[in-house]
Amino acid sequence: MKRFVTAFCVAAALLAAPVSAEIKSLDQLLQAVKANRLSDQKINKEREAEFLSDKADKAALVRKARAELEAQKARGTQLQKAFADNELLLAAKEVELENSKGTLGEMFGVVRQAAAETVGRISTSVVSAQYPGRAELLDKLATAKELPTLTELEELWIALQTEMTESGKVVAFDADVVQLEGGVEKLEVIRIGAFNLISGGDYLLYNSDTKQVQPLGRQPAGYITSTAAKFSSTTSGLAPLYVDPSRGQILGLLTAKATLGERFHQGGIVGYVIVVVLIVGLLIALFKLITLSLVGIKIRGQLKNPATPSTNNPLGRVLKVYHDNRTSDVENLELKLDEAVLRETPSIEAGVPIIKIFAAVAPLLGLLGTVVGMIETFQQITLFGTGDPKIMAGSISMALVTTAQGLIAAIPLVLLHSVVAGRAKSIVHILDEQSTGIVAAHAEKERA
Repeated sequence: MKRFVTAFCVAAALLAAPVSAEIKSLDQLLQAVKANRLSDQKINKEREAEFLSDKADKAALVRKARAELEAQKARGTQLQKAFADNELLLAAKEVELENSKGTLGEMFGVVRQAAAETVGRISTSVVSAQYPGRAELLDKLATAKELPTLTELEELWIALQTEMTESGKVVAFDADVVQLEGGVEKLEVIRIGAFNLISGGDYLLYNSDTKQVQPLGRQPAGYITSTAAKFSSTTSGLAPLYVDPSRGQILGLLTAKATLGERFHQGGIVGYVIVVVLIVGLLIALFKLITLSLVGIKIRGQLKNPATPSTNNPLGRVLKVYHDNRTSDVENLELKLDEAVLRETPSIEAGVPIIKIFAAVAPLLGLLGTVVGMIETFQQITLFGTGDPKIMAGSISMALVTTAQGLIAAIPLVLLHSVVAGRAKSIVHILDEQSTGIVAAHAEKERA
């Protein structure tokens, strides 16, 4: 046990001794331990003195904070009492103010109401595009809590008079127009009263939120913008122009209206197939009309000269059969002429049934698009419910547009089929008539 304590003391002394000290004996070790003990005692006394000093400082701070707390509590009590007194005084002054107003109180309410209505009208008026900043004073007057002054009443009067006067004028002025692709461009703008703004044949809108003039997202139909272009270029006299009495709301609705091209694409794949059927049917009908017209012209020329048949038309080929079989009896000649007519009929009537088929297929395709659109509509109702009609609008548009496309394609195809079939029948009728006449004439010659 003594050895363990001795070793522990030696180790502690070695750790406490400076690194440069060389301990060679037990006496030196004892002296080093004593020296380190005195040094530690000195350090501990210094730390204790520093702690006591800090404790005194902290106690002083605590006393100061408590004093400030008491002072603030007293000040809060004083302020609370002053607030209560001021509330009573304010209520008394309000009663006094109401009593002193007398009949002016009603006028004050009317003025505030008129100013509020005027602010709403002026802030959205296109006249503000030419005269900005008119609504600031009126807005202040509409929210004021004191009686208006004579100057403020005059400003309200002037604002109403200005709006009324400018609503009857057509004025051209320069304004900064915010372009759709970004950036601002200074353009000459024509203001038509308090209704519309136009520039270079395009209709513009006045954005009351940003206080800026900007073009429509999409201009209305061409017949409307054409009058705006003519009106912009007119220097004297009268010129027609479409005016939006709702100050831009109707124009905004027109821009949201789907164009003919957008309606076409709403039909989807079924609509495209209907258009292909219509185009193919029209091409076939046009081709048959041209060929049958040319055949009809040649047949009419052949009728003027039946003695010299030509092989470039059906009637000439039928007449050639007659000339080649003049010596045959009536029955054989009739059979040969019937054969010739039957040989010519398929080429004359070729393509006519296809037009009829296309005319019948087009409305069926429209019905198919209607069914597909309604199926998609019911699927969307199942998934999203009926809360938002816009979700179902695309499928319903497809259902209706394909029906319209099918009817639009079927009507001209039916009419063209009637015309083409009529011309083909007239040509076949001429061939039958001529062949029957030839047989009858040949039979009379044999009887004679």
